[in-house]
Amino acid sequence: MSTPTRYVAPVHFEDFSGEAFERLVFAYHLRAEWWQDLEWYGQVGSDSGRDIWGSRNNDFGHNETVCIQCVNRTRLTKTKAQSDVRKIIRAPHGTPTILRFVCRSDISADLRDAIKEFASKNSISRLDVWSGQEFEERLRMCAESLLQRFCDGVVFPEASRDLGQFVHDLAPTDDHEIIGRLSLIFDRPSFTTPFHSESSVGDFRQAISDTIEALNTGIRRLRDGTVFAKIHCRHDLHDEAAKRALADVVEKLNRLRMAYDDLERRGEIENCSSGSHLHIKPHACQRMDALRAEILNQMRYVYPQFTVTLKNMY
Repeated sequence: MSTPTRYVAPVHFEDFSGEAFERLVFAYHLRAEWWQDLEWYGQVGSDSGRDIWGSRNNDFGHNETVCIQCVNRTRLTKTKAQSDVRKIIRAPHGTPTILRFVCRSDISADLRDAIKEFASKNSISRLDVWSGQEFEERLRMCAESLLQRFCDGVVFPEASRDLGQFVHDLAPTDDHEIIGRLSLIFDRPSFTTPFHSESSVGDFRQAISDTIEALNTGIRRLRDGTVFAKIHCRHDLHDEAAKRALADVVEKLNRLRMAYDDLERRGEIENCSSGSHLHIKPHACQRMDALRAEILNQMRYVYPQFTVTLKNMY
């Protein structure tokens, strides 16, 4: 007997109230990204254009602030977006490092460019604009359990603290969601930046060690070593083939770390006299870039939706 075709219907965000849409966006960010602090201002009114505001450390150890605007309307206009930007930069938190619009509607390329240009003129370093389809894809990639609960009519808690606990306690729906969350660990400069741009011996080695620990144990750490999140790890998977594939990723990460130590011992990677940058020989760059590309390709084999790539390869 043939297996029936499964059809996944699109999410009708237009059926959500403004508060319900904000609650789902907030829950997604709690689930899919790692924060020092994340607050939902929309629930208490007087948001000054800041629906959700978060702070976190980036891969260079610098604090960055993120403002997330939830746009539950038929379409986002340039006038609306520019008005929101003006409100945000005048709000008590000041200008965020990253501004993200999460919309229920489609977004044209011209509108994205116009909003990005306006945000840049107002000293916002990075702008993300997610259409409803893009938001749904992200939900299905690493927060399917949230989407299923929400669309099945499970009432999410109203208070941000209670919602945070709800998201923390919610088990993944399947191996796909576990691997999706683990794949986010690689979206960091240590895996996306060409090695000739690396500036710190200790930081790169620590990033590799932290990635290995996260895959093996589910523990995510800040750069100072503080544990700030616990997710499922590769040992929680049910599919044996997926387990073996991720074990191969860990083995490749170990080889990357050992190769780095070997290149440092041989003087092909060394700090300059002032300690402000590294002297790296071309052979070392090529070897480290090749090893990292191999790791990312293995992750893509495990998880076809994986999009992290090493930029500007030779």
